[in-house]
Amino acid sequence: MNVYDSDRMADILSLQGFGLVETPDSADMVILNTCHIREKAAEKVYSELGRLALLKRAREDEGNEMILAVAGCVAQAEGEEILNRAPYVDIVFGPQSYHRLPEMVARVSRFGNKNSKNRKVLNTDFPVEPKFDYLPEVRKETVGSYEFAAKSMAFLTVQEGCDKFCTFCVVPYTRGAEYSRPVADVLAEASNLTSQGVREIVLLGQNVNNYHGEVYEKGHSKNVWGLGRLITEIASIKGVERIRYTTSYPADVDEELIEAHRDVPALMPYIHLPIQSGSDSILKAMNRRHSANEYRRLVDRLREARPDLVLSSDFIVGFPGETDADFKATINMIKEIGFAQAYSFKYSSRPGTPAALLNHQVPESLKTERLGLLQEILNKQQLEFNQSCIGRTLEVLLDRPGRISGQLVGRSPYMQAVHVNGMGLNVGSIVELKITSGHANSLAGVIGKEGLL
Repeated sequence: MNVYDSDRMADILSLQGFGLVETPDSADMVILNTCHIREKAAEKVYSELGRLALLKRAREDEGNEMILAVAGCVAQAEGEEILNRAPYVDIVFGPQSYHRLPEMVARVSRFGNKNSKNRKVLNTDFPVEPKFDYLPEVRKETVGSYEFAAKSMAFLTVQEGCDKFCTFCVVPYTRGAEYSRPVADVLAEASNLTSQGVREIVLLGQNVNNYHGEVYEKGHSKNVWGLGRLITEIASIKGVERIRYTTSYPADVDEELIEAHRDVPALMPYIHLPIQSGSDSILKAMNRRHSANEYRRLVDRLREARPDLVLSSDFIVGFPGETDADFKATINMIKEIGFAQAYSFKYSSRPGTPAALLNHQVPESLKTERLGLLQEILNKQQLEFNQSCIGRTLEVLLDRPGRISGQLVGRSPYMQAVHVNGMGLNVGSIVELKITSGHANSLAGVIGKEGLL
């Protein structure tokens, strides 16, 4: 989502005469778009600000200006602290306020004296107006500019915020309450993306499968669509060849979304479905609104609808009160279900969240030990899945050059990175590749019998 927000900031600033540059050395403005989900990510902000302060000072010594801004969830949560710890920062604004960037930049520029208190801008409120109503159309120059050189794949935010209040999570406090964009706006943005050559669209939301967008349907008054209906409609747009979505909340996966996995060929057979823990007592302490068995039954329903579907997930080890039995329950679930990919982390206490106040915090050494054991199993499963693809022919969307000269890299339907000799191929193409090898984090292939699609 931060990639999407960064692209949209670039769209907004382009109307003010700004253009993207590769490095901050010669930039007139630098924006750090930040994440607050874990302590390590937040601390990196201050480390990076220290480096940027040197660049800012050097430009000022040469008679040039550098506006330095901090955006995103760290800005939302720690706005005043950022200005206190890094007084050389000019603008701090949260993820719901970036549509106001032009007026923030104008204020900083108006008070050119770097020591002026009036130059500082702190904008961390939650505006009444949805920011999406004030954003310009996505421009070809910034689609995927931060991650995918091909511009053949693009993110599209359809939902923001979360009302679940998991006890470990800061999202409700930094992104706010759940908000779903109107159907017409989403479809218009999807059409605009495909007109610019995008072939794969990834629908984004903190709780994306609780999307409930309003729509006025012919012959009906205002209606509400869920994610399954939205996906079905997006798939009918000319040029849309692949659809993905993230991140899902298990309790909000409804029958319509499961049917979309069965009926919509463009919807890739891969779903990121965070479970966090396999222990019911820990899930309850996390305020997750599902049990381990309910998660198992959901996985069965998804696999019944789409037999080739694979799963990725999130796991937190060392949550307060996690016992050896709780951890073993998580390990058993992983072995039972099997995951093609997974993200796993030690519990990170976030200020202001209920879990930070819980008793029975798990020692750091035990967290590290458990994480190592868990990741060993997850890595083994990922390698086994990748190797099981050897000999298969998979459709791969080539999205960037590889590290080796002449090599291209793309994504399989299962989100694996796939390397291929790019002779005669183009970034942005979908090709059929016969998989020749499977590694820990990637596949390699050669052109299959059908070739370019």
